[in-house]
Amino acid sequence: AALNAIKAGVDAKADIMVPLVGKVEEFRDQAALIRSVAEKVFEERSERCEFKIGTMIEIPRAALTSYKIAQEAEFFSFGSNDLTQMTFGYSRDDVGSFVPSYMKKGILTDDPFVTIDTEGVGQLIQMTVENGRSVNPDLKIGVCGEHGGDPRSVRFFANDAGLSYVSCSPFRVPIARLAAAQAETEKAVEE
Repeated sequence: AALNAIKAGVDAKADIMVPLVGKVEEFRDQAALIRSVAEKVFEERSERCEFKIGTMIEIPRAALTSYKIAQEAEFFSFGSNDLTQMTFGYSRDDVGSFVPSYMKKGILTDDPFVTIDTEGVGQLIQMTVENGRSVNPDLKIGVCGEHGGDPRSVRFFANDAGLSYVSCSPFRVPIARLAAAQAETEKAVEE
């Protein structure tokens, strides 16, 4: 796809993301497969392009071992919905049946699939960023999922977690852009 886009005049830079990695060995295995397939395509087409291989951080084990994965991956992207689901042990299919009750009882202050749980999931995110960048200081780290369009979550990602970007569904992009600008302004005022 990147080669086709480049041929059409687009300055395409492919980022290939490996999902559901729990161990660096898994990532290494899949990255080798991706490079092998890319080489075959480059040979068949007699043209090449640059690409990066990174991973989704959506399993708590990946967050805990991010310092190992960051030695191999060129970028991280938090799958915040899956990371929330696996950290809480909640099924997204079932949360509608109990989260409203939990919020009414004060067990939860927010639906953790709407606004990031900064205390638990957020701690994993901050730890992953710190550990990943400790071995790979230029590691690009972002988030994809509906949390990327929630203003309070965006503020956390930008100001507390130090993420490079947020990604969300198209209808939430205006909200995410406004929240990111507000977060950047808040950060500048604090400094």
